[in-house]
Amino acid sequence: MENENLFISIDFDKGNFPKKHTCDGEDISPLIHIDRIHSPYLAVIIDDRIGPSERFTHWLMWDFEARQVIPENIPKSALITLPFTAVQGTNDFGSTGYRGPCPPPGEVHTYYFNVYGLDALLGIPAGSKRDALENAMKGHTLQYGGQAIATYSR
Repeated sequence: MENENLFISIDFDKGNFPKKHTCDGEDISPLIHIDRIHSPYLAVIIDDRIGPSERFTHWLMWDFEARQVIPENIPKSALITLPFTAVQGTNDFGSTGYRGPCPPPGEVHTYYFNVYGLDALLGIPAGSKRDALENAMKGHTLQYGGQAIATYSR
């Protein structure tokens, strides 16, 4: 069976990160809507593409059952049980869970929200980094969500 791509949406005014989801605010994870899910599990990666070959990862989350809404303010712990069960990795700030945009003053950065539909739980350790997550997803990705994009400047 061929699956259509996931559809991701974020409720940001004109594609700009609200302050509460950044280092200048509460630094809480944003609400993400996901439609057209035909996979049992999901993984999320949010990153800042600094250049053609450079990226800065803000959030890694995996091993959670497919759902149409990821609510805002997911706890920053490596293993979460509420509002659902999931595993989170180490971002490029060196901490676990979501860390929002915090670009240098005067620079506009673009952030990419990526959601993957998976056929199985990945079982990699909590706190793993992006490379480990991407390697574990190989051969298990049924769907990809394209990208929701937002910008932020200080």
